[in-house]
Amino acid sequence: MKINDPATLAQVTAAFERYETAFVTNDMALLDDLFVQDPSTVRYGVAENLYGIEAVRAYRKTVVPVGLERRLADVQITTYGEDCAVASALFYRDTAPGKVGRQMQTWIRTERGWQVAAAHVSVIDEPK
Repeated sequence: MKINDPATLAQVTAAFERYETAFVTNDMALLDDLFVQDPSTVRYGVAENLYGIEAVRAYRKTVVPVGLERRLADVQITTYGEDCAVASALFYRDTAPGKVGRQMQTWIRTERGWQVAAAHVSVIDEPK
């Protein structure tokens, strides 16, 4: 298995960047499109555990789109073969001093393009 094939890495990086733009602009249609449309999709959030694309959609409808701006740091995207990748990033918000967010996504190539099959978001106190 080839790790970080340049062409695959470029594709996943572009998908990750589309996701980030959709997230901070609250583009619900694009966010939905970037997740695998299946009951097996999982998203663990800061305060929720979502199983299945329908649960992810229902949750997104309840989110108040305020304060979504953030700065990413230490973004690392690793591809495994041509059909799977993991994206990891830290994020910071001016509205949450002393906190650091952590985000991991498992991306897979589907017939619809690159989509998130599983995601995990958490926030911790920033290490000293």
